[in-house]
Amino acid sequence: MTMDVVDYEIKGAEMQFVEIELDPGEAAVGEAGSMMFMDAGISMDTVFGDGSQASGAAGLLGKLLGAGKRLVTGESLFTTVYTNQGSTKLRVAFAAPYPGKIMAMDLRQLGGTLICQKDAFLCAARGVSLGIFFQQKLSVGFFGGEGFIMERLDGDGLAFVHAGGTVVKRELRAGQTLLVDTGCIVALTPSVSFEIQYVGKVKTALFGGEGVFLAKVTGPGTVWLQSLPFSRLASRVFAAAPQRGGSREEGSVLGGLAVGGLLGSVLGGGDDD
Repeated sequence: MTMDVVDYEIKGAEMQFVEIELDPGEAAVGEAGSMMFMDAGISMDTVFGDGSQASGAAGLLGKLLGAGKRLVTGESLFTTVYTNQGSTKLRVAFAAPYPGKIMAMDLRQLGGTLICQKDAFLCAARGVSLGIFFQQKLSVGFFGGEGFIMERLDGDGLAFVHAGGTVVKRELRAGQTLLVDTGCIVALTPSVSFEIQYVGKVKTALFGGEGVFLAKVTGPGTVWLQSLPFSRLASRVFAAAPQRGGSREEGSVLGGLAVGGLLGSVLGGGDDD
């Protein structure tokens, strides 16, 4: 399928969104629930899979296979295609789901394929195919966690990937190795070798706080890393949330103790007099 060539603009700092400009007849595909706003004249069509397959009997099988691949990665079975039905340029915007950065990936310049974490894809120009990528090494399957099943983006158009926190791009020479927390890998080119390595020391594994296994990536190729994986953000939020009913008033002098304890005692004592 012919790729649509779209213009775009990434806006914002901590909570970014990307505006994609569509010429008449052009379309973009977005992850379910990622659309922020769009101009009147753009039509929405929810489709099975990624919307890159042709229609017809042969296309039906392709759509089913595409939807099945997305189900394996934990994504929705459906994506939404936004098509400019008007006669002038129109815009549609897609917002990041949590604080971080949106990266524009030109698949043509990356050799036509990009491997990314299963929740990193945000949107793309129509024609980009979304599939799955299984790590070949068995150790990755048993211990890889977030890095075991990843998404594979194929095509020669633009795809937009979201990462948490700050993003760093590392160019690895042939044989150059980098050890990374498995959740901090956002994307990599297919030429990069990816495997899981044990940290080596029992004390470090139990008390180091970094997990028992690290991802070992070896060049040549490009790796994109994120400073704040969503899993790490979610675990911190869960740890800070009150474990019982009610609200946690950590920022107030009259929090918790005053309202729930001291004030209740005073009121209760007044009833006894």
